[in-house]
Amino acid sequence: MKTIVLLSLSNIFMTFAWYAHLKDLRDKPWIIAALVSWGVAFFEYLLQVPANRAGYGQFDLGQLKVIQEIIALTVFVPFAILYMREPLKLDFLWAGLCLVGAAYFMFRAPTGA
Repeated sequence: MKTIVLLSLSNIFMTFAWYAHLKDLRDKPWIIAALVSWGVAFFEYLLQVPANRAGYGQFDLGQLKVIQEIIALTVFVPFAILYMREPLKLDFLWAGLCLVGAAYFMFRAPTGA
């Protein structure tokens, strides 16, 4: 659970680092947006690195990546709709269903192949 919570919090920071400048710093030079984003991303790494270190062993590397992608979409959709004021798209549902499939294949019992 520690891994999931830390990855969720880190992904909130990373989503803001990657995309909030498109709304909040649109009129600033790109270098300002990059520096602000790097500052926000610093806090993402303070959470993401311990999350992956705690989770590796409980989960394998592929499972950690799929967990991160599921969290990323779970964070991104509300961010896009509520913060960026983007319209809700059916594609979010389809992407989520693809991630359900990814989770199935990464977490199913080993088949030996």
